[in-house]
Amino acid sequence: MATALETVEEHRSHGGIQGVYRHASASTGTDMTFSVFVPEHEEGTKLPVLWFLSGLTCTHANVTDKGEFRAACAEHGIVFIAPDTSPRGENVPDDEAYDFGQGAGFYVDATQDPWAEHFRMRSYIEQELPELVGGHFPIDMNRQSITGHSMGGHGALTVALRNADRFRSVSAFSPIASPLACPWGEKALGGYLGADRQAWREYDACALIEDGARLPALLVDQGTGDGFLEEQLKTELLIEICEKAGMPANIRFQDGYDHSYYFISTFMAEHVAWHARHLKQSGAE
Repeated sequence: MATALETVEEHRSHGGIQGVYRHASASTGTDMTFSVFVPEHEEGTKLPVLWFLSGLTCTHANVTDKGEFRAACAEHGIVFIAPDTSPRGENVPDDEAYDFGQGAGFYVDATQDPWAEHFRMRSYIEQELPELVGGHFPIDMNRQSITGHSMGGHGALTVALRNADRFRSVSAFSPIASPLACPWGEKALGGYLGADRQAWREYDACALIEDGARLPALLVDQGTGDGFLEEQLKTELLIEICEKAGMPANIRFQDGYDHSYYFISTFMAEHVAWHARHLKQSGAE
């Protein structure tokens, strides 16, 4: 029997249904909320899915409200799923800073107290949520792609690198390319995982590629006007490691764009279309 799912809201949009849903998560020990856009389709049809992982301070609502993905997903027949960025609730530990604690789960399974009990976003994203949505929505789980923004770009890259056989394509907007090499990452990984930096490597895209992981297809867009580019995002390290590993990657710098959803929404339809081409390649039904 499929896990119970509560419908928070649903709206007709671009011929399909944009919904927000809630469920009790075994991974986090809390209620978790996520959004799903299901385009119009013939009854019985299974559709490919594009996952979107959000950035620091965000919930599912940021991309749902500002991402401008629905027209493109409707055109290409792609389900779009946006999870939350962390467990939440009065009994969930938090931090006063925006870049740690609730809203900043970094898509890791924490091992340090008091975070280890609830901050298990890796297990939630890689295992629990895919199983849940597969039982409730018309998704072909053999046709998955993933994207994300900032901390969620880090999440998309690392989830895909650890599960390369699951995803047809991977993209990111302004990803944190190497948490091992930036203040955001050092704070988060140190706090959630402890002082052993070797344990951090499975949560760092550059380290994973250096250690032999590969992606089938990668697209990255990064704004040149992004105030976080030099100190936090480290795009140049991703370019260097992809070139060194001989892994094809289309990493583009977009002139004048910042870190906001004005940037993301500008290129979202192009990312959806790019994923659609990979999702419809040989092997798809």
